[in-house]
Formats: sequence, C-alpha cells, structure tokens
Amino acid sequence: MSITFVLLFNKMVFGGLLFHEIAGIGIGLGIAIHIVLNIQWVKKVTIRLFDKTLPGKTRLGYLLNLLFLIAMIFIIVSGLFISKILFPNLRLGNEAWFKMSHISISYLTLFLISIHIGLHGKWIINQSKQLLKIRSSKTTGMIGKLALVILLLFGGYEIIATNFAARIQSVGQVFNFTTSAGLKQRPAGNLKIPSDIQKRPEGRGQNNHSALKEDPNPLGIITTYFGIMSVFAILTYYAEKFWTRRKEV
Repeated sequence: MSITFVLLFNKMVFGGLLFHEIAGIGIGLGIAIHIVLNIQWVKKVTIRLFDKTLPGKTRLGYLLNLLFLIAMIFIIVSGLFISKILFPNLRLGNEAWFKMSHISISYLTLFLISIHIGLHGKWIINQSKQLLKIRSSKTTGMIGKLALVILLLFGGYEIIATNFAARIQSVGQVFNFTTSAGLKQRPAGNLKIPSDIQKRPEGRGQNNHSALKEDPNPLGIITTYFGIMSVFAILTYYAEKFWTRRKEV
C-alpha cells in the first residue's frame, strides 16, 4: 500500500489520472478493510486511551493512526471533488482550495507514514533478518550502519530537492483559507494556489517537472519518496530507542 501511495505523488505515472484516481480509491478500500480486521485492537485501545497503564508507545501509535485516518479520508474526499476522470461532474465548493489541500495533506500523510514505520522499526528489522536469514555479526553491523548513513544522506538530499519542508508547511497555509476572514478576502473564484504547488506537484523542481510529466519513471518516484521516508523513519526509530533506554535507567 505504501508503494502505491508513493506512486500517486506523480499523477502521470502508469498512464496518468486514471491510475491515480483508481489507485487512490483502492487505498481507501484497503484502509477500511485493515480497520475492520483490527477492530478489536481499536476498541481495546480506545477504551484504555487515558489509562495510565497503557504503554506510551501504544497511545502514540493510536493517535498517529487516527491522524493518518483523518488525513486519508480528507485526501480521498478532496480527490473526488477534483476528479477529472471517474467523477468529472462532482464539484463542491472551491476546487482550487481542494486541489491545494489535496496535495499538501498528501505530503503530511507521507510524513505520518514515515513515523509509523519508525515506531515499528525493531519489528521490521527482526522480520527482515529472519526473511533474509541474516545473522548478527560485526560485518553485518558495519554494513547496516553504512546503509543507514547512505539512506540518511540520500533521503536528506531528496528532502531538499523536492522542497519537502515547504510542502509540509503549506498545510498551515491551506487551512488559513478556511477562516471566515480568509474566505472574505479570497472569494472562491479568486483563490490562488501557491506557485510551488501549482507548478511542481509531482517533481523535484520546475526544470525537472516537464521531464517527469512526459515520461514518469515509477522506480525513480519510489526511490525518491522512500528515500525521504527513510530519513524520518530512521530518526523516529532511534528517538524511540533512546527514549526506551532512558526510561529503563
């Protein structure tokens, strides 16, 4: 599901908007099924959410999942309102605002997914070792550390190249439009999408956007955004590891 979500950051991949819109709805259905399959866990944690005996990591994971769910619902609903292929006649409110918020919240969601992966980093590492039959040793430890450094450097570069921080910050700008004063100052027909989002919704920069739009490379898109995710996932993993050790001391 994460791979599919990442591919949606270039709306021209796999033929264009048709894949983008179908895959987006598919992700929504996948999330709904996932919630149904884990409904008992959701009920138990919801009941104990303010219980002091509930582990902090579990509470954080619950809140993170809740934010992720809200964000995904918003992305899907806003996507329906700006649909060009499946629901071209479904229009409600300010289309420009929905387009801007659809893109901005998508980047925020990518950040939330990264943190979620980081919180489950230990489990992912253990499962990977078992699957690949990797035994712990000095050599594998050195290789692992080298891989982490490479991921951090590559991911850091991609964060800068895609202007990721500015895209996250644009979430606040989007929801400033929802205030009554903002709506008076910016009528529905006059609301403008910031040039950074308007001109470069999928690529790294204005110069690269045309090339990506004409011939989008799925592998390149996956590499770029998984590189970005790896930075936040790694930082979250080590932050959680540090916090756990500190509590044990």
